Amino acid sequence: MAIDDLSGKVVAVTGASSGIGEATALACARAGAAVALAARRVERIEALAQRIAEDGGRAIAVECDVGEESQARAFVQRTHSELGRLDVLVNNAGVMLLGPIENAPTEEWRRMIHANVFGVLYCTHAALPLMREQGGGHVVNVSSVAGRIARAGSGVYNLTKFGVGAFSESLRQEGVPIGVRVTLIEPGAVGTELAGHNRPEVLEQMAKRFAGIELLSAEDIANAILYAIGQPAHVSVNEILVRPSGQVG
Repeated sequence: MAIDDLSGKVVAVTGASSGIGEATALACARAGAAVALAARRVERIEALAQRIAEDGGRAIAVECDVGEESQARAFVQRTHSELGRLDVLVNNAGVMLLGPIENAPTEEWRRMIHANVFGVLYCTHAALPLMREQGGGHVVNVSSVAGRIARAGSGVYNLTKFGVGAFSESLRQEGVPIGVRVTLIEPGAVGTELAGHNRPEVLEQMAKRFAGIELLSAEDIANAILYAIGQPAHVSVNEILVRPSGQVG
């Protein structure tokens, strides 16, 4: 199978309503995969599923808050029942809310842990028995360069992404005997909607930090994911760190 050929495969993507999730879903559909789309903004994923169908692909849209266990499980189960199998789970849904730890609105912490940690755990937990039964699969966890390097002002986001990295390595080891490969994707600065939910003072600081740097596109990260999942069964791409060429840290 060529790297860009996913014919006969089923790929489930969380956080598919925009950014990296949307770009990944489109890339996988163009490579021949049937795609399951999960997001809270159901009108967006329904429009994306229609777009994929109009291009000759196959997609389903499932309204889902991945941090709610019952919804995460229902998404994975619907993917399997409606599309026939589950070859790849892309845990992409996430929230990035930055700022100092002191005096932080703690609701921001809960939102990040809800999506970034529990979302990954619940979807993966639901997918593993299905992958074991069919003889293998692939879990892709979208983390961040913030899962490698901690900085003042991003402590709790760092916590969630460092956690995803540790979970991914443990999962990789557990997955070896059942044929489940695991890939950790660590994007640097990407031009998506992710940063836009931050408070104004945080957005101002981010704008200064990345001034003059050409940010990555969502498609750049989708291409990295497509590369990892398109490898032959004996090749396991465990970790990909992708930064803009102008990003130092």
